[in-house]
Amino acid sequence: MNINFIVNDYALIWTLLFGASISEPIYKLKQRMWDTYKNEYNAVFKDKTQILKDYKNFIPNDDTIYNIVLDSKDYEKLRKQAEKYRIEVMRMWDKNKKETDFLYKKMIRKKVPDYTVFIANKELNMIDHAGEQTLVVGKEIDKKEPLKLLLEMNMIIIKHNVKRYKEEYEQFKKAVLELAILNEYATRITGRSCYQSGNPQLLSLKRWLYPYWLMYLGVPKEEFESYMTRDKIVFDVSKYAYEKEFKKMDIEEFIEFCIRNKRYMIREIRDDSNII
Repeated sequence: MNINFIVNDYALIWTLLFGASISEPIYKLKQRMWDTYKNEYNAVFKDKTQILKDYKNFIPNDDTIYNIVLDSKDYEKLRKQAEKYRIEVMRMWDKNKKETDFLYKKMIRKKVPDYTVFIANKELNMIDHAGEQTLVVGKEIDKKEPLKLLLEMNMIIIKHNVKRYKEEYEQFKKAVLELAILNEYATRITGRSCYQSGNPQLLSLKRWLYPYWLMYLGVPKEEFESYMTRDKIVFDVSKYAYEKEFKKMDIEEFIEFCIRNKRYMIREIRDDSNII
């Protein structure tokens, strides 16, 4: 999967008009336009789909609102900030490209289309999966956890490219995607185990799935012990037959295997007194 990070005036203006007001001048500008051009302002709302679908060829039916914003000195400043933020996000993505390629090719094993990421102002504090191959990203890169944004972007992309399951089975999808993205992918990036991270409500299920997940990753059985030590998840290796076929599955096939065999897998692991 390739990803293209862009700052587009129409997309950026749309997020400023219909997102949270990120500054007093922008709030006042929006209020003045609403008071004076209410119909034109409302009409812009419908432009979002077309902008994101074909931003290179988008021409508004009425450019009144767009022109007012473009002529604003405050917008000029915000656009420069968005371009600077684009570079920050792009550098973070490029720095971790090797691990990200491994995530998609070796863990997801499912073709994911190329994505366009429209950069918004980070003060908006949002990530929106706005279309089949589109993200709108405007969220601060946490100085203490700089990879948090990277993990969230990949989780959203992959989640929308893995099919939905019945409500009672969605927890298996969530658990497996956490194992892939928040745990193994994050571990490879940081060089330390991240297997205790994620939704606390999924922690037990992920521990139950963990032996099978190692097989899915293609970890040789003789290396299970080192992985258990690394991740602080212990199980009785002798209880598990090694399934070589897991290495040939994609992420959806693995999720479906877990769903089909949930009673056996969970019962088996519940009986394992070594799970911590």
